[in-house]
Amino acid sequence: MGRWLRRIIWIGYDISIILSAVALAYGLRFDFSWDPSDMKYMPLAVILSIIILLTVYSFAHVYRKLWRYASVHELLVLGGATTLAIPFLYICSHILHSLIGRIVIPRSIFLIAYPFVLMGVGGGRLIWRVAADIVSNRMEKGIRVLIVGAGQAGVMVAKELRNQPTGRRIPVGFIDDDPAKLHMELLGVPVLGCRNDIPSAVKRYGIDEIIVAIPSAPLKEIQSIISICRQCHIRIRMLPDLKTILAGSSMIRLIRDVRVEDLLRRDPVNLDVDGIARFLTGKRVLVTGAGGSIGSELCRQVAAFDAELLILVGHGEHSIYSIDRELKSLFPHIQTVSCIADIQDRKRIEEVVSHYRPEVIFHAAAHKHVPLMEMNPTEAVKNNVFGTVNVADIAHDYHVERFVMISTDKAVNPTNVLGATKRVAEMYVQALNGKSRTIFVSVRFGNVLGSRGSVIPLFQEQIENGGPVTVTHPDMTRYFMTIPEAAQLVIQAGAMARGGEVFLLDMGKPVRIVELAEDLIRLSGYQPGKDIEIDFVGIRPGEKLHEEMLTHDEGAHVTKHDRIYIGGGGDVPSYKKLVAGIESLSRILEEERDLPVQSVKIKLALQRLVPNYQAYLDDEQQQIADTVQRVPWSDSRVLS
Repeated sequence: MGRWLRRIIWIGYDISIILSAVALAYGLRFDFSWDPSDMKYMPLAVILSIIILLTVYSFAHVYRKLWRYASVHELLVLGGATTLAIPFLYICSHILHSLIGRIVIPRSIFLIAYPFVLMGVGGGRLIWRVAADIVSNRMEKGIRVLIVGAGQAGVMVAKELRNQPTGRRIPVGFIDDDPAKLHMELLGVPVLGCRNDIPSAVKRYGIDEIIVAIPSAPLKEIQSIISICRQCHIRIRMLPDLKTILAGSSMIRLIRDVRVEDLLRRDPVNLDVDGIARFLTGKRVLVTGAGGSIGSELCRQVAAFDAELLILVGHGEHSIYSIDRELKSLFPHIQTVSCIADIQDRKRIEEVVSHYRPEVIFHAAAHKHVPLMEMNPTEAVKNNVFGTVNVADIAHDYHVERFVMISTDKAVNPTNVLGATKRVAEMYVQALNGKSRTIFVSVRFGNVLGSRGSVIPLFQEQIENGGPVTVTHPDMTRYFMTIPEAAQLVIQAGAMARGGEVFLLDMGKPVRIVELAEDLIRLSGYQPGKDIEIDFVGIRPGEKLHEEMLTHDEGAHVTKHDRIYIGGGGDVPSYKKLVAGIESLSRILEEERDLPVQSVKIKLALQRLVPNYQAYLDDEQQQIADTVQRVPWSDSRVLS
């Protein structure tokens, strides 16, 4: 229906309502006697009422509204316009009577007609809205939606779903645990039951999608509801937290799919804001690996504390460009500098530090992929060991106040090259702290959800391709936390540091990887083992079945923050011995040109540096190791 045709129809409808209301008012006023003398000026009253009411309606934009999607607001506007017209009718009738004395329109006519006009013009539109909804719900082949939460957020979601002109999603019912709302209706949508009734409601009403709309609910409650929803094997979506909603514009745009983070998330991190502010506000802060998952989030968090200058150091130009643009958009008052630099290039790092003179350095640059580093141990040593030594030494030379290195749980009793190189980096930072005015600390945590190279994106890609999802071992477990949580706790640990600590972040309970895979499959609307298969491919070289956060001899001490602990750090060689061991690694890279032999020698040298490192050697590598250990080589006595 065209815009003008729709307006003409509504104007015609209103004219008929006004005419009928005035005629009924005259009948009530004169007891339906219909005396010609009493009815003489009724046509004038009708014409006057039509002119005044339609004029006020036009100024109130009543005829510009799409009444098919009207709400209480539109009805209030209509009621206000009708009420405002009454005084004008009184004034006009009084003027006519003053100018032409014989024209008499009883003023009570307009007051009597008022409720009939209001009910007629408003009721007609309301009936049109309800009838259109009924027809739409019966005829439209849309997605049938069940909304969990009949509070303000849920009602707003239902309203926006119904007001969407496309009408692709149809709110069929609410779920709410409040007994007072059971079997009631909100916006014509019934409350079908409590959370335990979700599976039966989905089956009974043919639900295609569930939207969880309880943004203020505690995380345990959200997890409980999602757990029930997962039994239905349909798509689950949800509203984010209240902070995100308040910053957004449309409820529908904010609705997103349930993520694994929602199933694993923990209570929000409580930060010592004052302590962190003293640590970062007004400071010059340098972040290595600033384009990576953790590095970029550290930049966002640091910028939020009003650092004076944020120096973004990274090797990948695109990732540094992206985070720099984002920071300039989100924090235009924060000065940022992008420096393309490789931490293995000592001269370049020194140029950056000497020029910008950072007071705090967060060292997040590292290689972190276990199988890749197992196949490329030279690159792991270059980046994770030599790169850390470069940045740490330069921080010491230029009297940086604090140096915070990001480590990993794989540094505990390492079984792979990645873990061994990160443990060497930890030990070097600890040893350097003993001879420097700079406060050096390490922060150790496990896997981060959504980080580059993590298992979640791999599983999602495999699910999108129809499976199978590959899991190494049915009993394999890992610790997980979200990227923002990890970054916040790293900053908090940096603010608490006194020097030489290895901070451990509370990772919660370990998660079975196979259960993680099953959750992702269900959240994608499929059933594990039926729609998407899970294949067990075996543990890869260097991988552990279960990760640890600290060794038996390290111990852990509580801090004033309930999510951060201090590990004892274990036995750390003297700075002199560490330097000698690191130099031996350097000589291997310089002197050994046979790649397989070089890899084995690196692993053996790492074993001498990290005594609890259990290097993985396949049959070929073991033969090389036996040969190398039988023939004395220049670095065999290092650390002896």
